[in-house]
Amino acid sequence: MALQAGIVGLPNVGKSTLFNAVSISAKAQASNYRFCTIEPNVGLVDVPDTRLTKLAELVNPLKIIPTQLEIVDIAGLVRGASKGEGLGNKFLGNIREVDAIIHVIRCFEDENILRDEGAINPVGDKNIIDTELQLKDLESVEKKLAKTEKMAKTDPKAKAELEVLVAAKNHLEQGKNIRGLALSKEEKIALADLFLLTDKPVLYVANVDEASMHTGNKYSQQLQEGVAKEGADVIVMCNNIEAQIAELEGDDKAMFMDEYKMTEPALDKLIRNTYQLLKLETYFTAGVQEVRAWTIQNGWKAPQAAGVIHSDFERGFIKAEVIAFTDYVKYGSEAACRDNGRLRIEGKEYIVQDGDVMHFRFNV
Repeated sequence: MALQAGIVGLPNVGKSTLFNAVSISAKAQASNYRFCTIEPNVGLVDVPDTRLTKLAELVNPLKIIPTQLEIVDIAGLVRGASKGEGLGNKFLGNIREVDAIIHVIRCFEDENILRDEGAINPVGDKNIIDTELQLKDLESVEKKLAKTEKMAKTDPKAKAELEVLVAAKNHLEQGKNIRGLALSKEEKIALADLFLLTDKPVLYVANVDEASMHTGNKYSQQLQEGVAKEGADVIVMCNNIEAQIAELEGDDKAMFMDEYKMTEPALDKLIRNTYQLLKLETYFTAGVQEVRAWTIQNGWKAPQAAGVIHSDFERGFIKAEVIAFTDYVKYGSEAACRDNGRLRIEGKEYIVQDGDVMHFRFNV
């Protein structure tokens, strides 16, 4: 799967610190300067899944392979980015290429970390980013609208597109994001080629101080109240602590987390929520060689899921042997599930369910 989530926010809010914590393949420079990250850094992130661990305990494989997400660290936006301020066009282009947005917002006080926007204001910071993305989207919509107006005079299809574009223009001019505009599946097609920035799903990270990592603070509360109508998740976390945890392993990691009274890193929740934000699901393959998690999109049928392993699996798909994860755990093995009638044979129209343990039959 090539889906990506991009980390965005104003400068010096903790974006690169968060990226450093989650990435297992790249490290972004985290420093107290504007635009210390110019080119977007891309990292692979393991998706935490206790089901994978449980299957491995039952199968005892030689290898355990989790599924992964691509996370992109995008340099800090500034007011005026839609007009090119602060290399804005480049950074907005980076956002356009990702599939979902992780918006990091500063919810801590620290006089040693530069801030040009004045007093800490989480909702105000959010609105700065929203406004810049909305302005860029408005520019895109208006360009297409101008072309479509001419075509709509003779083309019924263009006339229908024009109505959608006008609705989108009005929505953006009211300072609203496109993802909040109620459109049918057919109507969304009119905007699909624009890859609008404010149409991307978003998850907010309230980056708090160490003392507030469990309880949040007045700033994170302001953010939660400010985005409540969006229905978006807000993850409260201390990025500095998460970055320290990411550097530790084994007993050292366990001791550190115990000291901070943590049952799991907040990053694990962030990654899982991002995975869900992208409408991704997981199925498993389980054998003595490896127990592995595979990423699919919600609603995929069995041949598509098989194609994630290899294109030949999809091209020559015959059938899938399927065991529900709960049944696998209950009976303890594939053989026991088969003996108890819990192994199903499914065909090409089967919609894979999150957590299915699968084995594919194919012929090419």
